[in-house]
Amino acid sequence: MNLPGKQQIFSISNDKAFTDAALEIFRHQAANCSVYREFIRNLQTDPDKIDSIRQIPFLPISFFKSHTVLSASEPAQIVFSSSGTTGMINSKHPVSDLVWYEQSFRKGFELFYGDISTYCVLALLPSYLEREGSSLIYMAEDLVKNSNNPASGFFLYEYKELFDQLNQQIASNTPTLLLGVTFALLDFIEQYKINFPELIVMETGGMKGRRKEMIREELHQKLSAGFGVKNIHSEYGMTEMLSQGYSKGNGVFKCPPWARILTRDTNDPLNILKNNQTGGINVIDLANINSCSFLATQDLGRVYDDGSFEVLGRFDNSDIRGCNLLVVD
Repeated sequence: MNLPGKQQIFSISNDKAFTDAALEIFRHQAANCSVYREFIRNLQTDPDKIDSIRQIPFLPISFFKSHTVLSASEPAQIVFSSSGTTGMINSKHPVSDLVWYEQSFRKGFELFYGDISTYCVLALLPSYLEREGSSLIYMAEDLVKNSNNPASGFFLYEYKELFDQLNQQIASNTPTLLLGVTFALLDFIEQYKINFPELIVMETGGMKGRRKEMIREELHQKLSAGFGVKNIHSEYGMTEMLSQGYSKGNGVFKCPPWARILTRDTNDPLNILKNNQTGGINVIDLANINSCSFLATQDLGRVYDDGSFEVLGRFDNSDIRGCNLLVVD
């Protein structure tokens, strides 16, 4: 079996190329990922009879908490882990080839935002910096490094320093990205107000038990007023994925060409819904070639005809992981 290579995956440009690669990766993972193979066997599904991405079984991401999800023969170079409150069992995602992750987030960012070297990247990610194993921190460190801007960097709870740096960015007229966990962005604007219309404020989700959850419209209205921007951008990703979706406003996300969102019937998880219907979010992430590319998340959402999607809530509000904003319509 000849698996698609990195160049082939990250140059996907049409539905046929995506489907061909997805089916090839599915057959490989059905044979080589032990937990996925057992899951498919228990569903009494014959991988050889799958000829559409809508027929592929999606592995519940809860398996990342209890099993090693790996389809490569090589050992993991790194194991990313989810955040969680004390006593929670966190997801673990073994990554056997970090180049897949690096190419995925670098090419994904460039597709949506252009050359990272033109930006100053400021990262306000305190809860992630305070623990080990965050895939978001790995990505943010790489973006900071490749911005090649001496002003780029991380902030823990140094809100005054961040405020001063943002004002310097206004004065220098440099394109600036502020990547922040939701509760920290809210904490910041309660202490400091700034008017920076050109600033890209990208919230990565997550209240981490620090604040009461709020609907997306209320959250984005507060952040827009606090930073003086028209729209709040968002990132959709999770420990179990190696790709990200991005929203440039209004909570509508798009994926890079090597990832796709489907929705499933919440009462019949093997039934994939048509577009514009609310259901459980299933992710196809072809960058996950060495683990599992077909994931059934705990998010509720809706996919539109152009492939964009919204995240509308979660199945289980007590199990909130990093990189996801809990919103309710």
